Amino acid sequence: MKRRAGLAALLALPAAAPARAAKPVGVAEDGPFVEHRVVLQLSDRDAERQALVLSVSFNLLAAYGPDKVAIEVVAFGPGIVLLRQGNPNAKLIDSLVAQGVRFAICMNTVETEERKGGPRFPINPKARRVAMGVPRMLELAEAGYTPIRP
Repeated sequence: MKRRAGLAALLALPAAAPARAAKPVGVAEDGPFVEHRVVLQLSDRDAERQALVLSVSFNLLAAYGPDKVAIEVVAFGPGIVLLRQGNPNAKLIDSLVAQGVRFAICMNTVETEERKGGPRFPINPKARRVAMGVPRMLELAEAGYTPIRP
């Protein structure tokens, strides 16, 4: 009799919501008025591609305003050159960071280049170091960010 009562009590409970992972680092920093979330992929060394990613960031800020859009640029593979300290785009990056844009650099790529014999280069201090770029993009996509590869 106790088994039936216990089973009935369990069946009467509402279905438990699936457990959600904690928001990735940075997502919790999104402001209260953010309506749009975008993650921009940079995996090319090409200077034109770097300029395009920065231009898209500025255009998103102009279209929606810094309070309404959250942007993170994730650089991995050859794209990490954007976040080397001394990159010609450093002032543009500083301007974007001042408006709330986040930049993430893939430390897996940095360490791989170092293992191949390349020197460890200084990283832009405004860049957030992430273990791996693609998983970072996936985390952001799962948290509601739209991935875009300009």
